[in-house]
Order: sequence, then structure tokens, then C-alpha cells
Amino acid sequence: MKTRAVVLRGISTARPYARTRPVEVEELTLAAPREGEVLVRVAAASLCHSDLSVVNGDRVRPLPMALGHEAVGVVEETGPGVHRISPGDHVALVFVPSCGFCADCAAGRPALCAAAAAANGSGALLHGPSLLTDASGATVHHQLGVSAFSSYTVVAQESVVPIPRDIPFTVASMFGCAVLTGAGAVINTAALRPGQSAVVYGLGGVGLSAVLGARAAGAYPVIAVDPVPEKRARALRLGATHAYAPDEAVAAIRELTSGGAEVAVEAVGSPKVMAACLTAVARGGKVVSVGLPSPDRVLEVPALAFAGEGKSLLGSYMGDAVPRRDIPRFLDLWRAGLMPVEEMHTGTLALGEVNHALEELASGRAIRQVLDASGLLGAGGAAGPA
Repeated sequence: MKTRAVVLRGISTARPYARTRPVEVEELTLAAPREGEVLVRVAAASLCHSDLSVVNGDRVRPLPMALGHEAVGVVEETGPGVHRISPGDHVALVFVPSCGFCADCAAGRPALCAAAAAANGSGALLHGPSLLTDASGATVHHQLGVSAFSSYTVVAQESVVPIPRDIPFTVASMFGCAVLTGAGAVINTAALRPGQSAVVYGLGGVGLSAVLGARAAGAYPVIAVDPVPEKRARALRLGATHAYAPDEAVAAIRELTSGGAEVAVEAVGSPKVMAACLTAVARGGKVVSVGLPSPDRVLEVPALAFAGEGKSLLGSYMGDAVPRRDIPRFLDLWRAGLMPVEEMHTGTLALGEVNHALEELASGRAIRQVLDASGLLGAGGAAGPA
């Protein structure tokens, strides 16, 4: 079948992206789902800094590549061997299709699945090579097993989590990456307890989701740090109790927490900010890093912070989430009013406006923009047909 997809053919740092147009919408051929795979009509696909990192070369991926990794949609067809998902199901797409059998999956860490990492790194799917080809017959790689900036996509059944049909697509689209990663970093990786203090550095989609996770987990105070005043104001609306610019943050954090926060989340992808987080936490405090820096960046911190002060620096990929467990429970928190992710939604655009959306993201003006991938979004981003 044919699908319209956003394709990156070459790395670009030339901005503004709305003018330089590093990606284009192309008509691709999409093969039918194989055993263990699912055809999904994509309803809403969110833009994330991880997508931007592929465009500007911070994350090296095989090209050409059909972009997008955070989305929801409706199942159209299932391949042989797919039993727990049926046509018509509404599903969230997950960018780590854990195999369930490798050492990390067996240890309860599906976000670190070795088979998924190998498939994602090569631009393939968990159950086989890419199913996308362009007009010349050349292979187009999948981004993180999803390629969500498309009207239709085929993914491994391990990449889909069924969701209730009444959840608005624009809301649900943010749970497959932003919420899993940010809230998961607080709830799963840091194991934050009610009453502990938390600080979040960097207030993009993942950082604001960490604020939501800290609020839902009962943290106090919840301190948000970002240089952009509008983002700090948004964090306060989402449940942060205090918000500061970076240059005033450390002193304010120490005063509010009598010496330092118990948990800090770094959601920038900056070694400098990681070091600032280590300074901002108290003795015995935890720093959780979820940002993705360029591979050539190096972190330099005082070695005494660890054995001497009992601090921990923890990496967190996809929020150490178990998607089949965490997406439903985080959606329940949304229903309860504890994760109002709609406050992060800063625009809905057509697929052809993706270069404008990339520029809005790169400029820092946007938090979570949603692409209407196949026309399923109704007025206000309501859920599509049952």
C-alpha cells in the first residue's frame, strides 16, 4: 500500500528549518505486516527533541529515514501470530519494542532490551528489515521501530499498547515518550516517595512530564528550572510549587529544601546541567539524567560527590518504564486530573507543516506539537471513530 511519510535524507543544522526544509513529505510503499506485526493508521504524532536530534545529527541514524516515534492510532490490520490486538483498537506506539526474552527483559528492564536496541539502531523492525521503499525502490529506514510521521505505519506488536477509545488522540499521543520518560524517571528510576523534594531542570515535554510525575507522586516542593519564563509559568500551571531561572536556582533550592533537593531530574541533555543537578541535591540525593546529549560530550564532576556525599547519578532510558503497565496507569492519573498533559499541547499541524514544527521546537517556543497524520483528528483533537 501507499503511505505519506516525513522523510529525512540528509543531516541539516541550517536554520530556520521552515525555510531550509530538511525533511519532506514523500509517498512511500509500505509492505503488509509480517508475522507479529500490526498495520496502524496514525492519528496523532507528537514532535520530540529526539526527532530533532536525528535531523541535526546529534543522534546518528541510518538514512534515508521515515521520522516520528511518539504517536497514537487505530489498528487497521494484524499479521499472523497477533492475538492480543484487533482491528479497530486504539493504540499508543512505543519506541522500544521489547522482545521479552533477552537478559534485560527477563530482569524487568524492557526499556534496555538488546534486540530492540539492535533493530532501532539499524532502522529495522523487531521482526525483520524495513518495510518502507521510495519511488525508486530504495529502502527507507524506520525511526525507532515506529516512523509515526506517516499516514500509515507497520510496527511490531511489541510496539503497541491498547488504550481506551474515549481518550482524545492529542492527549494520548504524549504518553508513548514524553510521559513515559519524564514521569517514569521520577516514579520508576528515582522511586520518589511522598513528601520528598524534587527539582526538574529543563522544561520541554519530558521535563514537564517529570514535573507531572513529581506532583502525582506527592513530592514537595516541586521546583522547576528553565531559562524561558513562559516555560516556568507553564510548569507552575502543571503543579510545580516554585520555578526559577538557572542562575538563581541553586541558592533558591538550598533555601527551600534546607540544603538541597532529594531528587533532581536533568531533562536537557547537557553535561553542564547534569553537574548543576549534582550541586542542587542534598547529601544522599539522587540525580536522574534523561536528556540525550551529543555522543561526543563529556561530563566532569567532583568525584567526592559520590562516596564522600552519598549522591547518585542515575541514567534513565524511557523512564525505566514497562509500557503495558505504565501507559494505562498514567492515563488513569490523567483521568483523575493529576497529569493534565493537555497543558503541554502547543499546536496541531498538518503533516506538510512539519518543517515549521521543527523550527518551533528548535527555537524553544513549542513544547509538544501534534501532527494530524491521516486526518483522524476531529475538532479539538477528539478521539477518532470507534
